[in-house]
Amino acid sequence: MLYPRIIPCLLIHNKGLIKTVRFKDPKYVGDPINAVKIFNEKEVDELIVLDIDASVEQREPDYKLIEHLAAECRMPLCYGGGIKTVEQAQRIFNLGIEKIAVSSLAVEQPGIVAEIARRVGNQSVVVVMDVKKTGLRNRYELFTHNANKGRGLDPVKFAVQMQDLGIGELVINSVDQDGMMTGYDHKLIDAVKEVITIPVTVMGGAGSLQDMGEVIRKHSIIGVAAGSLFVFKGKYKAVLISYPTPEVKEAVFKEYFHP
Repeated sequence: MLYPRIIPCLLIHNKGLIKTVRFKDPKYVGDPINAVKIFNEKEVDELIVLDIDASVEQREPDYKLIEHLAAECRMPLCYGGGIKTVEQAQRIFNLGIEKIAVSSLAVEQPGIVAEIARRVGNQSVVVVMDVKKTGLRNRYELFTHNANKGRGLDPVKFAVQMQDLGIGELVINSVDQDGMMTGYDHKLIDAVKEVITIPVTVMGGAGSLQDMGEVIRKHSIIGVAAGSLFVFKGKYKAVLISYPTPEVKEAVFKEYFHP
């Protein structure tokens, strides 16, 4: 039985691994390379690594760090952060990364994203939508630069534009649910899934494997990602990197997933 991918998401800040709550209050949780080594041992399905400083600081990706991550990682690896040109993307792929993730670039220079997809294959290009509710009516709005820059864009319409652009995968990341561990934003996921057919990964809010299973049941999601769930333990959030065994994944997901 083929189950959806369960994907830890690691955030890099000041070269360290951190976790946030609603994109604020970063808590240091360890060394990125050590975390990758642990996830190797746990045989994770895929790993997402996002350098949250690069675009904000308007600098290039940290190629040395990316090279170390790619050399250590024994699972498919998606990297995002600071990518602004086709040449930068190609350099990252040459270091051994399977996928790149872009956010602000997709808003500001969608043509570059389309060109990257054309050159390397659309399956290797992921667009991350950081979305939160704004205004009196709590309308969804697309944000970039660690949710500090509102774009005035409807994420549902933007998702359609990205699909038409030729990207291979979309990540829906709820800023409001980030680090809350109270479940995913099903309304947001449903709104986006209703209008696109490309693969979707969801992120923001997972507090248990049951939360992931519920998303799979409701939305037929192919990828479920989380941060806090895989780096914290208990109500006091002690740092402990974890990941479900194949037996646990099967036991949980067979209740929700219908092949």
